[in-house]
Amino acid sequence: MTRAFSSPSIDFGKIGCVRFADAVAETLPLLEKLSSRYNEVNAGTRIARDAALYDFVSPESDVGRLVCSFLPNARPVRAILFNKTAQNNWALGWHQDRTICVRERVDTGGFGPWSTKHGILHVEPPFEYIEGMITVRLHLDKVSAANAPLLVANGSHRIGKVAAGDIRSAIAKCPTTTCFAASGDVWLYSTPIIHASERSMIDHPRRVLQVDYSADRLPNGLEWTGIC
Repeated sequence: MTRAFSSPSIDFGKIGCVRFADAVAETLPLLEKLSSRYNEVNAGTRIARDAALYDFVSPESDVGRLVCSFLPNARPVRAILFNKTAQNNWALGWHQDRTICVRERVDTGGFGPWSTKHGILHVEPPFEYIEGMITVRLHLDKVSAANAPLLVANGSHRIGKVAAGDIRSAIAKCPTTTCFAASGDVWLYSTPIIHASERSMIDHPRRVLQVDYSADRLPNGLEWTGIC
């Protein structure tokens, strides 16, 4: 059974983020089960080769249909599970996400540097690929002011690739959204948006499944790793 979503009254193209309350509330038990198979010992567990998780976020799923209403023909190309706890806590300064996951290295102009995280090959592509992506965050737990909500600089997805040394001046020109969430909520972002998060101040899990989507094909034989 598919669910019909109503789009909030917000200009996503201008702001770059939007919240959908209770978007996965009905299927949260399944998401809990899928996520419980991963032991998040690092600042984010990269997930690949997981057919069951792919089904949950595929273009035919409720989550996938939601994304495709903003980005037609989008498909999930990367998944990361985050869980901040008292034992596994971290902060991230203001930054842009700049890497994608690919199946194998094919040296291609404009792609690089290369790295490997959790056994998955990553590369920084030309920034237009990042600009063409959408990221969703599926919240398994409530996120309060004390529980490290994501902070985003509204509109920063429209200013292109920002050098690390220019991030502070860029965010000074943008209003900030604090992304509170209830369990079962979904936040949707334009992937290049500048964002940050603090350390959690309470001993309570803050589990978030983050999934990147793209409708683009990669050049020169490069292939997205995807989720399955």
